[in-house]
Amino acid sequence: MKKLILFFGVFILLMSFRTLNISNKKAFSSGFISVKIDTLFQDKISIRAILIDKDKVWYGGDNSRFGYYDLDKKEKFEEHIYRDTLKLEFRSIAQNSKNIFLLSVSNPALLYSVSKKDHKVKLVYKEVNAKVFYDSMQFWNDKEGIAIGDPTEDTFSVIVTRDGGETWTKLLSDKLPTNATGEAAFAASNTNIVVKGDDTWLVSGGKKARVFYSPDKAKTWKVVETPIVQGKAMTGIYTADFYDAKHGFIAGGDYDLPNKKSGNKAYTKDGGKTWELIGQDLGFGYASCIQYVPGGNGKEIICVGSEGIQYSQNGGENWTQLSTDSKLFTIRFVNRNTAIAAGYNKVVRLNFK
Repeated sequence: MKKLILFFGVFILLMSFRTLNISNKKAFSSGFISVKIDTLFQDKISIRAILIDKDKVWYGGDNSRFGYYDLDKKEKFEEHIYRDTLKLEFRSIAQNSKNIFLLSVSNPALLYSVSKKDHKVKLVYKEVNAKVFYDSMQFWNDKEGIAIGDPTEDTFSVIVTRDGGETWTKLLSDKLPTNATGEAAFAASNTNIVVKGDDTWLVSGGKKARVFYSPDKAKTWKVVETPIVQGKAMTGIYTADFYDAKHGFIAGGDYDLPNKKSGNKAYTKDGGKTWELIGQDLGFGYASCIQYVPGGNGKEIICVGSEGIQYSQNGGENWTQLSTDSKLFTIRFVNRNTAIAAGYNKVVRLNFK
């Protein structure tokens, strides 16, 4: 009788393992195995800032250029913003219902609104400082937005709008956590800021790699240490994304050692209070931009950077290289299977299968 019970128990255990393996295969059967890349347009241009506005992909580029590509009409619109003899570089882009906002990186920092209706351009903020360098910009809602820049004093440069982008105000340093010496941000892909509802996360690099968190749209702040590689000018967090208010991912590495795959990926399950390294020595090295896949339950992530297009379907633990194209700097999803990416001399559509 005991032998029979033992045999039955082993049988149930084996069947359980078999069922678990089958269910695991099913859970991952819908993951991506390839990507088809369609070039939307090519030009002599560097693009690190894009956003999706219904059927249009807006972009900000170098040499004072901005524009959009109409996905339905398959047409490109491009304009220049001339300011004296300056060659502006727009690495930050954001939107509300009426306008696109473009922010140039260096001195002087110039923030423009562009009407979606008639493309009329208006200067809404200007900052003159030898240290000024803005990295990223987002809107919480139709009225309120935020942009982050490198420190001009001892804190991040943070400007906010509460009137739909008509006016912008720089936060006083005493309202922000103090940056460490040599701690700044990287304008790699307009992903130094992530917003979810009222929650806001800013990420840093350089001598420190930390996450700055505000629960109330930039009114109060806390700062959290991370295990991402840090200590040199070009190390730290280059990009971040949150799937929801609790689950987030940060990536970066060492720009000078682009193939180093350790210390460059970390995740949180508690809204950014704690961060844990993942995918050590796997997947990509230097990361320019990471994004969660829509509908991926916080498990599917796409990265563009030094190792081409990389994909994880288990939260960043393992990675699959879908493309070797290392000239893409930034990516945004249109829907689960379609994304737009831009970078060195091109904008492309990615169809994941």
